[in-house]
Amino acid sequence: MNISGQIRNYIEGLEPIKKLEINTLHDLILQKMAHAQLWFLDGRDADGKIVTNPSIGYGNVNLTSAQDPNRDFYQVGISANAAGISVYIMGLKDKNYLPGNYGERLNKAKVSGYCIKFRKLSDIDLDVLLEAIQDGVEQTNVAL
Repeated sequence: MNISGQIRNYIEGLEPIKKLEINTLHDLILQKMAHAQLWFLDGRDADGKIVTNPSIGYGNVNLTSAQDPNRDFYQVGISANAAGISVYIMGLKDKNYLPGNYGERLNKAKVSGYCIKFRKLSDIDLDVLLEAIQDGVEQTNVAL
């Protein structure tokens, strides 16, 4: 099955409220990043063991770490989880950038160096979330 099909199956398998919210985010991100590479990570490691929640990714950024100095990964990702929704903005150099620039403006969201977590879309300012995504994409020099 292709990536778009995997994404559709993932979204369809969510409970109704999360299905609606993840689908809304997916559509909005696709509008901003229409030509971006799509990713789907099912949350399983190389041995097939579930180690994280599935996620949908958009774009491509090269991440470096001690374990892997040259790793391609998605630039923006979304994931439904037991507590709500997580939005990942990868590749930012300054881990204080998201919390410092968007933390308070996002209302009821927890914001870390690369992750914005919230219970539901109505808890946050969606325009600010989209601004943070676009800002992150621009900072890593990937075309929208």
